[in-house]
Amino acid sequence: MLTRNKFTKFAPLTMSENPILVPKMGESINEATVIRWLKNVGDKIEKDEPIVEIATDKVDNEIPSPAEGILTQQLFQDGDVVKVGEAIAMMQLGSAEPVAETPVAVTPVAEVQRAVEQIETQVQEAINASPVAAVAKPANTNRFYSPLVMNIASQEGVTSSELEHIEGTGLEGRVTKADILKYLQHRQEPATLSPQAVAVSVIQPEAPAKVTTPAFIPEATPTKAVSHAQPINLNPGDEIIQMDRVRKLIADHMVMSMQTSPHVTSFVEADVTNMVNWRNKVKDAFKKREGENLTFTPIFLWAIAKAIKDYPMINVSVDGDKIIKKRNINIGMAVAQNNGNLIVPVIKNADSMNLLGLTRAVNDFAVRARNNKLNADDIQGGTYTLTNVGSFGNIAGTPVINQPQVAIMAVGTITKKPAVLETEHGDVIAIRHKMILSHSYDHRVVDGALGGMFAKRVAEYLEQWDMNTEV
Repeated sequence: MLTRNKFTKFAPLTMSENPILVPKMGESINEATVIRWLKNVGDKIEKDEPIVEIATDKVDNEIPSPAEGILTQQLFQDGDVVKVGEAIAMMQLGSAEPVAETPVAVTPVAEVQRAVEQIETQVQEAINASPVAAVAKPANTNRFYSPLVMNIASQEGVTSSELEHIEGTGLEGRVTKADILKYLQHRQEPATLSPQAVAVSVIQPEAPAKVTTPAFIPEATPTKAVSHAQPINLNPGDEIIQMDRVRKLIADHMVMSMQTSPHVTSFVEADVTNMVNWRNKVKDAFKKREGENLTFTPIFLWAIAKAIKDYPMINVSVDGDKIIKKRNINIGMAVAQNNGNLIVPVIKNADSMNLLGLTRAVNDFAVRARNNKLNADDIQGGTYTLTNVGSFGNIAGTPVINQPQVAIMAVGTITKKPAVLETEHGDVIAIRHKMILSHSYDHRVVDGALGGMFAKRVAEYLEQWDMNTEV
């Protein structure tokens, strides 16, 4: 087995030198990317002073110093991926100047891993070598392919253009043996048809004899879809905008959700006249007393939490052929950030909070989300999600489920409409405040009856709002 000391020599640690570890940043977050170092080797650092900025697939964070000391080593470079619990730097404790030592060449851990990976793949390639000629490396690309990957591609007839579209999970996005084997499992026969024919064939079901996997892909991590559509023709004046990191993650998550869950959406129209009139009556006094705005969002959250208690099988997740029924009711609220991206902070144990507590939580999350001040724990652990498409002037929407949840509700605009009311003196036409609730749910585990009844129950709680409610 190859060891690191065959490639590099690490500087010896002194008794006072301690590692700075990447802290746990919430459930399902196992690694982070180094964005930039805020401190250089030799810099004095105060306790809790930020040392390095890192980014996860959820939020950006700064790692603070656990104690006073001096930064002695940076074990990763900008752009490197480091795992949770792994040492990202070394520091000498105390305020004394660092002791001069004989300079020792230090190679970052990421470079060592890169060298190990390259040699191991070369050894594996020699073992698995076959007389089949290797696939030519795709032209006009700097992407690295190991000899083993190239050999597998050659044996299986994977073209260079196909290689370019395989998502790599290795260091710096490289395609590993596992990546290409996974691709081959879901790969269609090599396309010999025209691009138009290929585009049509994608939506045609395979023959029954070939179907060996379910129609969904129950994976916990995002997977990038390979596009088989025609290339986009650029015209004069067209602008190419590169997706930022967060937008790419959102795109991957949305595609993964649609591949994982068969989405069904139910719609209910609710008469929220009492709720609107009550808010108009108390909002000014509430603002004067609490110093905060009273919006409709806390009321929506309150109604959803009560409906989940009535229909707890909405508050579940799917793990293979098992249904995980969640004890806590943690409701996420989608917030549009100033840069246009979307983030979903989670109100934990929403069912245990009164309207005042929900209002404070909503306002706090909204402000911090728009100013990119949320931490990793703020966006973890959600069991259901609310999104307000009405804030953009939309009457309804068909939201995409936030995996691994199984349902999400969108609330539309509140609009005045003429409505027929039944009274003891007969039917009358009156002006009422109406809104549409859109409930999308995972049809693997939530049937139409449950999904529809849940949406109706939320509407009933909103319609039956007590005008004497205190907040």
